[in-house]
Amino acid sequence: MRNMNLRKGLDRYAAILGFTFWFICISALVRFIFMIWMAPEISFSFGGVLHIIGTGLFMDIGVLGFFCLPITVYLCFFPKRWNGSITDRIILYVVFGLLFLIQVLTFFAEFTFWEEFKSRFNFIAVDYLIYTYEVISNINESYPLPLLFLGVALLVAFFIYIFNKTGLFKAVFNGRIPFLKRLLILGINIVVVLLYYQYVDNTDAEWSKNRYENEISKAGIYSFFAAFRSNELNFRQFYKTIDDTRAFALVNQDMDGKLIDPENMSVRRSITDTLPAIKRNVVLICVESLSADFLQHFGNSDKLTPQLDSLIDNNLWFSNMFATGTRTVRGMEALSLSIPPTPGRSIVKRNDNENLFTVGSVFKQQGYTNTFLYGGDGYFDNMDYFFSHNGFSIVDRSRGFASSEAIVTPHTVIADDEITFENAWGVCDEDLFNKTLAYTDDFVTQNKNPFFHFIMTTSNHRPYTYPEGKIDIPSGTGRKGAVKYTDYAIGKFIKEASKHSWYANTTFVIVADHCASSAGRWELDIANYRIPAIVINAPEHKTGEVNKLCSQIDLFPTLFAMSHFSYQSNLYGHDVLKNTPARALVGNYRKLGYLANDSLTVLGDQKVVHGYRWNAKANSLTPSKTDSSTVYKTVANYQTADYLYHHNGLKE
Repeated sequence: MRNMNLRKGLDRYAAILGFTFWFICISALVRFIFMIWMAPEISFSFGGVLHIIGTGLFMDIGVLGFFCLPITVYLCFFPKRWNGSITDRIILYVVFGLLFLIQVLTFFAEFTFWEEFKSRFNFIAVDYLIYTYEVISNINESYPLPLLFLGVALLVAFFIYIFNKTGLFKAVFNGRIPFLKRLLILGINIVVVLLYYQYVDNTDAEWSKNRYENEISKAGIYSFFAAFRSNELNFRQFYKTIDDTRAFALVNQDMDGKLIDPENMSVRRSITDTLPAIKRNVVLICVESLSADFLQHFGNSDKLTPQLDSLIDNNLWFSNMFATGTRTVRGMEALSLSIPPTPGRSIVKRNDNENLFTVGSVFKQQGYTNTFLYGGDGYFDNMDYFFSHNGFSIVDRSRGFASSEAIVTPHTVIADDEITFENAWGVCDEDLFNKTLAYTDDFVTQNKNPFFHFIMTTSNHRPYTYPEGKIDIPSGTGRKGAVKYTDYAIGKFIKEASKHSWYANTTFVIVADHCASSAGRWELDIANYRIPAIVINAPEHKTGEVNKLCSQIDLFPTLFAMSHFSYQSNLYGHDVLKNTPARALVGNYRKLGYLANDSLTVLGDQKVVHGYRWNAKANSLTPSKTDSSTVYKTVANYQTADYLYHHNGLKE
């Protein structure tokens, strides 16, 4: 850069030009590394590579526009006679130091995020910025943090040194530019920022049918702020819609029960069973990131889940169930609300999510007591607030972060002396299950009514640490060890529970919240939504495989039917064991899919609809024509769910 030919009269902006050069070079380097990383999944055609580079450069210019705006404002209005003063030097050194710091941190964070999600920053990254304790602790336990800090500091210092050595800062401090020219430069910068803010959406980088090529084309920082702005998407503004009355009619055609008020737009109905209700205790174990393909019954040969595989052999299990989303709060939403995933953030994290009709409401109708048990701090992802304000007692770690208003029901804390191992995300699964056993023993001693426990595990999560000596894979070495430890802990829990008086009258449901990875080259990578579900001690001793295509939202309506519950329902789920439609609802925060047989219909947020044929064996999607009736049914499911949320139709 020493020989950079700065245009005469722009010396005051030399550091901005230098930063622009560095930013574009580093961004290009990130894209090149991602392209090599994903080489088997992307096309290296000349046109494709050119499109990635060109689109990426366009998005980078937008980021630079926002980055440079505060500096151009400062350079415009800072008195020219004070250029190079101590104040001027301190301000510019600090500002550029911060810019370099952001650039370096983003560089490293992008690779960590890509490793986990195969994506640029999205709303998950926004959430991670909010929950700083867990994230910082997780980073500290996963990586050598002091070395990272030292490396970042050295790189920032290196960039500052280079800018000094090449004379860029000297040019800035000695530059003298007339006010009108500075005002013109500021005006151009403002125009660029306004144009990008108003007219350039992050989705404009999605030019390819290959998701990886689209993500590589984006800019990480631009993606982050785009996600920050669109954590909830307006369904009617961004998605294809149909008449509301028709939408509710289509949804209700597929549902069991009798509509309570057919004149209104609602799914509220009465479900009647002629047989007496079987009121067994129910313990739901929602397992963090348990992909179906971790289990031997789904083709895995690594013997990671011997306990779960042995439980499958003698109990009821679902071999063709799909998660609705890609995050824990989506799994919680699906299992507790039995509702299709609406675009943007999960209802668990939205406003006005109190007093909703949940599966807990059905249990409450039957005289049950509901409890949410979590090994971490339930303030994370708004879990304590959601469950507490929807009728669940809370058992969690609560290391002092939960606000007083987050929990309005009975609250039990996992005490320090009950913990044998803990990491950033909470206590190990064994400790959580031991607490569950003790809590349940106390409950049955004091209560005669049945109970429903919603347990959320944490051990199958980076940094993948757990107590040593439990399994044959060392702690902290990767996902496989975490999966095997979670399997071990579940097996131990079931075995210990069998020794307690309440076990014989208790049904255990084991299901994943989502898969370990949902990323793929397609809009929705269907294979990465398949999850296991096992029902132990099912009502009427039902056992065997259920191979019918179904959704996570169907699990509890099916259990309620097996239990012969008669109840008022506001749930979307079907009884899978009856002659109900075989379908699965899958989505991410922007794409909403409806899978029926091998046909996948996907709603996009530009009011677009795409159709595919899914080859399950190859996990490939082939574009196909959309069937109008299936499109209407897809739209109906998501549109009505969105309508009910915004019109208080999900309330009890």
